[in-house]
Amino acid sequence: MEWYEKNIKELLSELNTNIDTGLSNEEITHRSQKYGPNELKEETKRSFLSKVIAQFNDFLIIILIVASIISFIVGEKTDAIVILAIVVINAILGLYQEGRAEKSLEALKKMAAPNAKAIRNGNATIVPANTLVPGDIVLLESGDIVPADLRLIESSNLKIEEASLTGESVPTEKDANIVFDHEVALGDRKNMAYMSTIVTYGRGKGVVVETGHSTEMGNIASMIQTFEDETTPLQKKLNELGKYLGIACIVVCILVFGIGIFQGRDILDMFMIAISLAVAAIPEGLPAIVTIVLALGMNRMVKRNAIVKKLLAVETLGCTTVICSDKTGTLTQNEMTVVKVFTDNQIFDITGIGYEPKGEFKIDNTTQSPETSQNLNRLLSIGILCNDAVLDKTDDGYRILGDPTEGALVTLAGKGNMSKEEMNNEFPRIEEIPFDSDRKMMTTVHENYIPNKLASFTKGAPDIIISKCNSIYIDGKIVPFTDKLKEKVLNINSEFSKKALRVLAFAFKEYDKLPEKIDSESIEKDMVFLGLVGMIDPPRKEAKEAIKKCNEAGIKAVMITGDYKETAFAIAKELGIAEHEDEAIMGKELDGLSDDELKKLVKQKRVYARVSPEHKVKIINGLKANGEIAAMTGDGVNDALALKRADIGVSMGITGTDVAKNTAEVILTDDNFASIVSAVEEGRIIYSNIKKFVFFLLSCNIGEILIITLSILLGLEVPLIPIQLLWLNLVTDSFPALALGMEKGESEIMRIPPRNPDEPILDRGMVNGIIVQSIAIASGTLLAYRWGLKTYGIENLIIPRTIAFGTLITAELLRAYSSRSEKHTIFEIGVFSNKTLTYATLFSFVLLLIVVYMPFLQTIFHTYPLSLKDWQIVLIHAFLPLVVGEVYKLFLRRKAL
Repeated sequence: MEWYEKNIKELLSELNTNIDTGLSNEEITHRSQKYGPNELKEETKRSFLSKVIAQFNDFLIIILIVASIISFIVGEKTDAIVILAIVVINAILGLYQEGRAEKSLEALKKMAAPNAKAIRNGNATIVPANTLVPGDIVLLESGDIVPADLRLIESSNLKIEEASLTGESVPTEKDANIVFDHEVALGDRKNMAYMSTIVTYGRGKGVVVETGHSTEMGNIASMIQTFEDETTPLQKKLNELGKYLGIACIVVCILVFGIGIFQGRDILDMFMIAISLAVAAIPEGLPAIVTIVLALGMNRMVKRNAIVKKLLAVETLGCTTVICSDKTGTLTQNEMTVVKVFTDNQIFDITGIGYEPKGEFKIDNTTQSPETSQNLNRLLSIGILCNDAVLDKTDDGYRILGDPTEGALVTLAGKGNMSKEEMNNEFPRIEEIPFDSDRKMMTTVHENYIPNKLASFTKGAPDIIISKCNSIYIDGKIVPFTDKLKEKVLNINSEFSKKALRVLAFAFKEYDKLPEKIDSESIEKDMVFLGLVGMIDPPRKEAKEAIKKCNEAGIKAVMITGDYKETAFAIAKELGIAEHEDEAIMGKELDGLSDDELKKLVKQKRVYARVSPEHKVKIINGLKANGEIAAMTGDGVNDALALKRADIGVSMGITGTDVAKNTAEVILTDDNFASIVSAVEEGRIIYSNIKKFVFFLLSCNIGEILIITLSILLGLEVPLIPIQLLWLNLVTDSFPALALGMEKGESEIMRIPPRNPDEPILDRGMVNGIIVQSIAIASGTLLAYRWGLKTYGIENLIIPRTIAFGTLITAELLRAYSSRSEKHTIFEIGVFSNKTLTYATLFSFVLLLIVVYMPFLQTIFHTYPLSLKDWQIVLIHAFLPLVVGEVYKLFLRRKAL
């Protein structure tokens, strides 16, 4: 049996505590030893050494390390040092970008109340919150942070803001006397108060039932710890690619080594050729270039209001198929706003959203002045006088101190040029009957508002206010509230409610003299009905357009909220997330579903209401089981579990709790849902660019393998030695590859569906392109090398090798321009439109000239200063891959017609 299902007597008996005296010091000591401190324990963090080791846990990196060791053993120390340096640099880059340790639990601990008011040994005292134990009696009042999970035993007009835990935007009314006889969703447990939630109104008393990791907050913390970080789609693709390249490298090395031995070549020479092949087969610069391009992408995303904490999350955004968004504060403003007012038989539409007191009152799109309508003016007056909230102007805008619903009424009055301070001074409050959940009304009594009389102002639930009124205020006059008029008001109330508006009713009463006893029985009866207001937490202005863009990009938007189904669906329909009511479902309907049933259900539903943190995780699991790449946006503690479980968690930067920010991979600095679309677009561009430079690098690597393998098969001396291949792979190719990683992206990138996450990084079209390019590269280089051998002879082998070296590098630099697009020719996209690529190729070519003509580098790289005639041969053969690549694009385009 849950705590909320037990009555107060059962509760006190089970916990062996006393409502008046609390626990004794002796009992507190005993229970502290049994239950431990009321705080969240942190999971042991990975050591720095384990993080370093993780950087080398990659198939390609391992092969490189082995190649480095073998090179060192056989005396090629320069090669060994260069290979090892690249491995170390890549590890440092990875550690630098991903070195921020997770701080989710630290943030959860900060959210817990540092102190609590408890009754111990018969006295009310302030104690450290971490010393609370089950059975402690805790006192609550407005402004307190609830220090542990409590079963309420007394409540007086108590309201608790639970948005960070449940997602509910309006504070929950609490009632200690309620006892449930069935399972109840977290947000509906009116007799409970949970750790880290905030008391916004009234006061209460509760007995501690759970502490530390046993609380709802602790449950979230424990679940966060149980989720392992999953590899991203890009990690999976690069790991696959690395394994395939590594296996291919080993097979080719063994094959060529065997052929060479069969031909009678020297074993040590063939061993060094095998090392050359290993160096040629592996794109040594790829890990570092991927890391750098992702890091540059992170910087670009910052300019688009998205901070990406984890490097590979940049690319994951690009293949997102579903965005699961919390409603409150993410799709909506988290600022209750009055949008409709009914009074004097007229409905006013109110413009302006949020707490800023700017807006207009309109009837049929015609602006009305509140001063000209006595009814409207009085309704605004009641709204601001029968009210305990305060509108506070800060440097960042406006905020409400107090209940959000009352805050909306203060803002409404502000739109009518009313100031709370001035109104309170002019019409002082002399009596009040506070709101309580039984009456569902609040009343205040004021002087001076009606000349020579006193006036009581009441606001509350429409059905109750209407039943307490016998008159109605129309056109500045009090007239009988007939059944026909009541029916009309009830119809307006129903109309507002169907639009998911939170509706309040207003009434007043005049007195020559107040009754002796000021209570509900004497004041809240025979009142004069004044009108209704309808309010809502409005959608963000940018959210509707952002969701439209998501739909165009083939990304499904899903709303997950702690709010009620009707309200959630109304917002979802307005935003374009859902069209039909059967697309919405209550969280409790997910309970008990099998995995297969859940998989089917999540394909159909777009709105999930009254959900718990566990439900959010369940929804994410169902989507992922269907092969979706799921992003989860949110800002509350209640979102942390799903943020962690999702493929990519996106937290709000302004309204987001520290827990959400530290759990998410992406933080939106402007809390703008539209920034998610920008981040997705950037992710798609980055993945497209990664494919471009992978294509560019692998074409070169396979070209190099062909060059060495064919030279062996043809009985030629190997055209390239390991140090030259390392220079080519690590230096010459790296700068153009980086430049390809900075392409702006093609115009149609956000008008195509997300790619299949199972799609390999090397698709069929890319493999065919690599084959064509590799053959062109090998052909051009071997033809130039053959010319060099014929011209200079085998005794001057250094010259043909330098010609081959120069041809291969120049061909690569020219071919980089063709690699910018799989579909469009260099003339269609603009030959020099990527200025970074132009600078990169020029810089790499200058480096080639330095290696060829600088005497001390000639010794290291075994090069020879080429003549002008040699350069003619180099350039003629270097253009071959570029021309072949462009012709191949035209061939594919014609084939597609």
